[in-house]
Amino acid sequence: MKCTMFGREVASPIVVGSGPATFDADAMIALAHAGAGAVVTKTINLHAADNPTRHMVQAAPGTLMNCEKWSDLPMDRWLDQELPRAVGAGVPVIASVGHTWKDVAACAQRIEEIGCLAIELVSYDEKTVLPMVEKCRELVDLPIIVKLSPNTSDLVAHARRCLEAGADALTACDSMGPALLIDIETGAPVLGGPDGRGWLSGAQILPFTLEKVCTLRQGLADLDVPIIGLGGVTTWQAALQMAMAGANYVGVCSAAILKGPGFVGKLDKDVDAWLSSHGHADLQEIVGEVGRHLPQQESPYRMTWDDATCTRCGRCVRSCPYGARSIDDGGKGSMHVDATKCRSCGLCVSLCRSLELA
Repeated sequence: MKCTMFGREVASPIVVGSGPATFDADAMIALAHAGAGAVVTKTINLHAADNPTRHMVQAAPGTLMNCEKWSDLPMDRWLDQELPRAVGAGVPVIASVGHTWKDVAACAQRIEEIGCLAIELVSYDEKTVLPMVEKCRELVDLPIIVKLSPNTSDLVAHARRCLEAGADALTACDSMGPALLIDIETGAPVLGGPDGRGWLSGAQILPFTLEKVCTLRQGLADLDVPIIGLGGVTTWQAALQMAMAGANYVGVCSAAILKGPGFVGKLDKDVDAWLSSHGHADLQEIVGEVGRHLPQQESPYRMTWDDATCTRCGRCVRSCPYGARSIDDGGKGSMHVDATKCRSCGLCVSLCRSLELA
């Protein structure tokens, strides 16, 4: 799925987000070879991070929780070794920089000289990020991406201010939290750090990220700003949803950690196969597709049931909170729906491939 990203042709619209999977040049090169269109470095700061022991755990299948700070490699190491080596190997590198204008001032020009594709600025305080954007715009001509926090109270207004300050694109969004997990055997938090709290990423945050991306695409429709949708993509179906919500490029992070670089190539192929089978030339043809259906109009609800594919597992009967479903002959016969009890909630259809809405 070759595409254009910030004026450069890249292998795919898949962007590997800043995190442990992009901790140095070798890691970024491996991801690019696997099919990533661009790779975002771990966040570069004037001071190398001193992360606590146990700063990343699996919170649920496909979901991580972390209390990691930023890159544990010093800025000089990035500027003198990691970035030149990755760029020299042909990797489209987006350099992540945080968290103040002083950090930007110390490295932005070198990042541009090295030949990075773009700079992504990270901060969780508008009072900090706007000066970062202004300083970066003053120093370089590189595309500037602002990574947004899902905790922002007015996401669209904040994004507009970032764009007015000089940003060219947005990443939506960062991890969600704070969050807490507890070891029931000890009663202690599963993460290290002084308060045991962390930030959630991966499969469980997908619906929240989709909503943020959709809100940005609709709220910034007059600007047609490029959006990297990041947060929750662990399957090709999730990648398609991210584009349909309004993302021009699909970000992955937790899945690249848990499944390795090979996940990126498989994701690229699976998304491309779906697009081809549905008559689309590229991902851009479905960007913001959900907007065509909003606001939604009420439509008549009718459930159909495929007797041939039904396994009589009884899941639809057990899960119906209104007791509207039943299966004859001790669970071996035909399915029936009591129309006087059914509330048209649609839960059963989401649980079983034998059921469809008509």
